[in-house]
Amino acid sequence: MAAAAESGARAWLGGGSPGPGSPASSPDLGRGGRARPEPEPGAGPGSGPERASARSLGPAALGHTFRKVMLTKPTFCHLCSDFIWGLAGFLCDVCNFMSHEKCLRQVKTPCTSLAPSLVRVPVAHCFGPRGLYKRKFCAVCRRSLEAPALRCEVCELHVHPDCVPFACSDCRQCHQDGHRDHDTHHHHWREGNLPSSARCEVCRKACGSSEVLAGLRCEWCGVQAHTVCSLALAPECTFGRLRTLMLPPACVRLLSRNFSKTHCFRISERACPEPDDGDDGEDGGGPAGAGREVPTPESNKQTLKIFDGSDAVHRNRFRVVSVPRLARSEEVLEAALRAYYITEDPRGFELQALPWPLQAGDPRAGGKAGGGRTSEEEGGRGPRSREVSPEAWIIRTLPRTQDVLKIYPAWLKVGVAYVSIRVTPESTARTVVLEVLPLLGRQAEGPESFQLEEVFMGSRQVQRTVLADEESLLSRLRDIRQTSLRQMSQTRFYVAESKAVAPRVSLFVGGLPPGLSPQEYGSLLDEAVATKAGLVTLSHVYSAQGAVVLDVACFAEAERLYMLVRDTAVHGRLLTALVLPDVLHTKLPPDCCPLLVFVNPKSGGLKGRDLLCSFRKLLNPHQVFELTNGGPLPALHVFAQIPHFRVLVCGGDGTVGWVLAALEEMRQQLACPEPAVAILPLGTGNDLGRVLRWGPGYSGEDPLSVLVSVDEADAVLVDRWTILLDAHEAGGAENGVADLEPPKIVQMSNYCGIGIDAELSLDFHQAREEEPSKFTSRFHNKGVYVRVGLQKMSHARSLHKEIRLQVEQQEVELPSIEGLIFINIPSWGSGADLWGSDSDSRFEKPRMDDGLLEVVGVTGVMHMGQVQGGLRSGIRIAQGAYFRVTLLKATPVQVDGEPWVQAPGHMIISAVGPKVHMLRKAKQKPKKAGTPKDARADEVPTPEGGLK
Repeated sequence: MAAAAESGARAWLGGGSPGPGSPASSPDLGRGGRARPEPEPGAGPGSGPERASARSLGPAALGHTFRKVMLTKPTFCHLCSDFIWGLAGFLCDVCNFMSHEKCLRQVKTPCTSLAPSLVRVPVAHCFGPRGLYKRKFCAVCRRSLEAPALRCEVCELHVHPDCVPFACSDCRQCHQDGHRDHDTHHHHWREGNLPSSARCEVCRKACGSSEVLAGLRCEWCGVQAHTVCSLALAPECTFGRLRTLMLPPACVRLLSRNFSKTHCFRISERACPEPDDGDDGEDGGGPAGAGREVPTPESNKQTLKIFDGSDAVHRNRFRVVSVPRLARSEEVLEAALRAYYITEDPRGFELQALPWPLQAGDPRAGGKAGGGRTSEEEGGRGPRSREVSPEAWIIRTLPRTQDVLKIYPAWLKVGVAYVSIRVTPESTARTVVLEVLPLLGRQAEGPESFQLEEVFMGSRQVQRTVLADEESLLSRLRDIRQTSLRQMSQTRFYVAESKAVAPRVSLFVGGLPPGLSPQEYGSLLDEAVATKAGLVTLSHVYSAQGAVVLDVACFAEAERLYMLVRDTAVHGRLLTALVLPDVLHTKLPPDCCPLLVFVNPKSGGLKGRDLLCSFRKLLNPHQVFELTNGGPLPALHVFAQIPHFRVLVCGGDGTVGWVLAALEEMRQQLACPEPAVAILPLGTGNDLGRVLRWGPGYSGEDPLSVLVSVDEADAVLVDRWTILLDAHEAGGAENGVADLEPPKIVQMSNYCGIGIDAELSLDFHQAREEEPSKFTSRFHNKGVYVRVGLQKMSHARSLHKEIRLQVEQQEVELPSIEGLIFINIPSWGSGADLWGSDSDSRFEKPRMDDGLLEVVGVTGVMHMGQVQGGLRSGIRIAQGAYFRVTLLKATPVQVDGEPWVQAPGHMIISAVGPKVHMLRKAKQKPKKAGTPKDARADEVPTPEGGLK
């Protein structure tokens, strides 16, 4: 067998990964900006003879087949994004790349047909639900996304649903997955979909476009550049402005052998696309697919359904091509290959007529046409009319006596990207390894230490298969092509060390009964899901929260437990299962203080969902957690060993209190016991966020600017208060609303209300629980508050007769009031100053960290409205550090916006535990005259690390 080593340092292995048309592949630079050799055009794994490219006017190494076309509407160049003047442009027949004639020689963006072979490290995507993305373009076909499309939840990949099967598995690599560490972290370029105001990092000219897919952006550091200008940038990525907040991928380990990226990043399954969207094993239709109506062709053209293999026939997944009725068979075949982004020599393929309808799963085909072997005589025509020709065709590969196969060196430190060898019927996986090792300079090592791996780089799942030593490579390639030509183009072969990776998967299991011992939890799980003692151990037990972390020493067992736990209920409560990564805290850079982000998607309408996606893209998705999926505990467990980190809570005051309470419970287990907490307010009141200058609520600010503000924020102290609720009797409840309750403890940061304000909060809370879909905006929520308040105008409760108040062991006589409020911060009821600004010699000036609470009374709804309007303040009653309230009858109570009806008994409020560290947004500095609007993000001053 002939073998040829493809020379050139630094293959597309490790670091960032280019996408379809992504110029990460196009620059292909080594250090110092010198070009690396490009793979030959159209040479996928096991590629056949080179395609004769008579029409290839651009750089052949990029796989494009440009042809001159007449323009009938305004068109822009995909390289420089300028308007194409005149009537002619140059279009790639395969990927729709449009170019000026003058720009052809500068094209560095590979064709979609070649992009899979240029991916460094295959990483699957996590596609969210379909949505409308205006002014965005598909990364596969480069056309605009006019209909509902898909986007990756982790990177900036946008695709049509029908283009998903052809998207590269080139998502960001956010963790180690049992492979060798990277020496350096490279830019992860993504082409296009930049804002129109984007500026090139090199030439400082506009590089964004809303007309075409043009320009580049690194998905880690955010640097933007023209495709050509990117060649002048160093390949190493420093994570840019957010480097101190970023959890570096090299510091995260997660063995995800049997888990999809959706599971690894804890993306809820409701965000997954519909089954109709196609998956790794399916060929999504083109303009038409399974269950879609075939478009009516023009009078001089005919429409054909094209299948690329037996699997597509089985699934009824096809693509549609439109060809002239008098087209030659060779032209029909070329159109069919282009529809599947295949640029290999058409002489190696044929079209077979498919009987229609054909039984699903039957790979049998009818007559043949195309590929130089037609059922008609040489020079004959292809299908001429829909009446006499079948409407469905399948592409088949002609038998081959030998093939050319690319072998990649996986994680071996060698100086070549891959080697190409010729395989024959005698070639097996073992003989291929023996032939490849000398070409890689590893002949001194025993071949028994290496194995041949087949990797299918599907857009949703990367599947690895270790080939048996005696497996015939030529037969393997033939079987793959019979199954799917697309799958062949997305299959890669690696020679890798045969070291077994020790399986270890961490599974978080929540929703268990609290207060049990480790032995009891073990027995409970064994009874519920039949855990295997030899493979599963309890590494951590959080008894107070009713949660455990399991270490599973078998990938199959971990997958079984994960799927089973999520469908299991214990004591009537459904369990929660999460796959958790390991943070290698000893590898963190000295100035790194990662930001742990909590997002409550139920807050702020749909804004919480959008922020969740934005933060996953700006940071490492392993540091972004959805609170409705397991609460704060899983995130704190992951960050437990990090010596310094900060927290960002995206939600309302209740969400902030939830996270602060979890931090207090976990204090003893955290290497950073007092992380500073910032707030992105998404609720209705957002009083703590107002006090800390984060604003009255999120109104669509750029998420990047939010993270920069967090990095520049100042650390302040805020008191935390403990409230002991001890109900003594059940009598006196109105209509049986309140029953006898066991003593419980709640934490408070903002305020505690008893009486009329708690009653309004309770009515609002009940209305939202009944129809949550209507409470999607703060304006509507405040309108509901007003309506509920008007209904209470005539209500009189005489609260001062129903409660007793002691301050510092002293009985305090209450005036005639309807509501009693204990306030810790100078903001109540969406920003009102309840205490007032007037000086009073009886009391000290209130502060958030003075260890004192202010007690204020309100006389009713009218008084509350006047306070919120700034016309009055509350009735100052007391100030102290210890309070005892006696409820004589069931009374509404609310703490930080969470209301309930409290049974008669005692409430004890005291400052227990250390103060919490919060982050207060720094005051905005006035802009200097002449500062350009497009000032570089990395010119913003950054702290030296840690808290400011």
